[in-house]
Order: sequence, then C-alpha cells, then structure tokens
Amino acid sequence: MDQPSSLSRIDWVARNCRLLATTAAEFSRTRPFAGLTIGTGIHLEPKTVALLMTLRAGGAGLVCTGNLNSTQPETVDYLRAQGITVVAMQTTDAAEHGASLDAILAKKPDLLLDNGGDLFARIAERPYANILGGTEETTSGRTRLLPMRDKLAMPILVINDSPIKQFAENKHAVGQSLFESYLRFTNRSTNGKRVTVFGYGACGKGTAACFRNAFSTVSAVDIDPVTTLEAHLDGFVTPLRAEAIRSADILITVTGCPAVVTAADLPLIKDGAILMNGGHFPHEIDVEAFRNSPDVAGVDRYEAEHIETIRMRDGRTFHILGAGHMTNLAGPRPLGNTVESMDLGFALQARCLERVAKGGLGKDACIVPVPADIDAMVASAYLELAR
Repeated sequence: MDQPSSLSRIDWVARNCRLLATTAAEFSRTRPFAGLTIGTGIHLEPKTVALLMTLRAGGAGLVCTGNLNSTQPETVDYLRAQGITVVAMQTTDAAEHGASLDAILAKKPDLLLDNGGDLFARIAERPYANILGGTEETTSGRTRLLPMRDKLAMPILVINDSPIKQFAENKHAVGQSLFESYLRFTNRSTNGKRVTVFGYGACGKGTAACFRNAFSTVSAVDIDPVTTLEAHLDGFVTPLRAEAIRSADILITVTGCPAVVTAADLPLIKDGAILMNGGHFPHEIDVEAFRNSPDVAGVDRYEAEHIETIRMRDGRTFHILGAGHMTNLAGPRPLGNTVESMDLGFALQARCLERVAKGGLGKDACIVPVPADIDAMVASAYLELAR
C-alpha cells in the first residue's frame, strides 16, 4: 500500500469538481485562451482555484485579485506556488481593495472575470484598447453595471442570470451555506426561532426554506408585491416591514441592495437578535451607522468568532455576524457555497469566457444572460456525470 498523503481542502475541492475537471481536460486540447490574459476579481477560496486552473488549462495567463473580506491566505499561497500572479490580501478596507483592482487592470488583461462589478466599473471610466469583454458573476454587479452599459459597449455575460445559477447555487446552495454559517458562528439552535429573510429572490427562497426546514418560523419581506405574494403562497409569513424586524430572533438580508437595515431601525430590533448578511456587498446592514449611533452605549467584540454585540442605552443588545460581510465567506473557517453548486456555476463561467474569447459577440451582448446553448451544454454535461 502507498504511504498516506496529507492533502488540503484545495485538493478535496479539486477532486470533487468533476465538471470543471472534465472541462479542463477538454480545454487542454482546444486551448481557447491561448495568448490571452484573464484578469479576475472574485472570492479567492478553494473552489475558485478549481476554476482558475481550468482556465489555465485552456492556455490563459491569469492575473488575480479577490473581493472584500473573503480572500483566504492559503488560496493565495497555493495560486502563487502554481506561478499565477495574485495581487490580493484579506482586507475589509475599500482603499486597499481598490489598489489591488487597479494593479490587475494595469496588466491590461484581454478578458475579465468580475464579481460585483468592481473591475468593469473601473473599465467604464478608464478603458484600454485590447479588452474583449468577459463575465460578471452576480446580480449586485449586474445592477451596478447596467447604467454604464453605453460606456462599456463590450460583451459581458451575467452568470447569475442563468437559470442554472439561480436554482443550483442561489436557491439551494446559498440557503444551505447561510444556515451552516449561522450554526458555525453562533453554535445556537434554530428550533422555534423567528427568522426574517429580507429579499425573496432565489437566494431568499433557499434561505427561507432551509431555516423553515430547521424548525424556525420564517417571515419573508420583499419590496415587490408579486414576490411577496409568492412567499405567502409558499407558506411563509409576510408581515409588514416594521413587524418583521420587531419579531425577528434572526434577521437575514439577501437582497443585493444597500441600506436594507439601517440605524433608523434600531428601535425595532429585538433584544438578543442576531443579524447576518448573505448579499455580495457589506452594505445591506448599515453596521457603521449602528456603531456610531447616539442610541448605542457600546460595542463588544468576540474577535475570534467575528461577532459584534451592540449594547443599546435602553438595555437591549443584539449581535452582528461577520461585520455585515457575506456570512458564508466570513468568520472562522468560512466554507462558502457547496462544491457541487460552484462546480456548475464555474463551468458556466469557463464556457462564457470561452464564448467571449472566440469573438462574434458584439456590444449588444453587453450585460446579458448566459446564452441558452451554454446553459444546455453545462446541464447535459453535469447530468452525464451524475448518471
């Protein structure tokens, strides 16, 4: 018998991303990115390694940075050991993050793989000649970039607008990972808790379902009355906003929009409530305004656990997980979404970048959904592996 080997979580993920492994094997033959450099601004965690190695198998040069608060040092070390240029650090400082983004764009990559619109927003203001286009991962990024469409005028395929991404990752995986993150941060039960989920899109649906399945009473709040009706018919409580906050033991934001819960809501937050965010940007819960409110007596920090306790002058306390950053990629041992969901989502990324690299997509393909034939290709490949 061979001597046992010591492997990392990056190795575990790579061995379980079966669809990306198949794609990488094909790309190593077809070399769709030969002679091209791909600049990336996406969470640097083990599942991202599997995507980046797939792109490199296709001949891509890679220059990489991460997102706020989610960069994992062991991932950076691994990528650098593979000879990949990484300009990133684990930071919550917007200026430091911005400097990393600028360093990537200074390399003038041919394609961009963006997450939240950080890179393309800069390109809209400071374009350069050789850029072909690329992909945007998130709804938050799509919302941010749409007003810049005329300035961008290049093919940008939005991964989150794929039905596969919506149900495989957003509905199922985000809900599971936020539930797992609540348990990981707090070691508290969900049984009998009153949970309010802000946003009943795909991520909100999955989150609400996971907490209901864990024996919580779940309320859903959405600004769209049609979506709120859907939540009602799905069996969730749909109170008015103030009551939804006032009753919540656990309050979760997954909207993609800023200022969902603000200092104006401080009088409503229940004593002992736990607040957590699942949206891409750390602005859905206005944590800084909480800290600076005159109604707040002080803030206690459980540093190792990444939990803040806000102490109100009236004697109430409530708790914020991960400083309002994406809870499933914050705190101790952040795992993010499930391997299988990211295997699917990142296969979409790889195929969309391949399509942009081949050319033929004009500026009309700027900030549009994944082409239907790519959805079908990825779905068929995944099902073939699952049979």
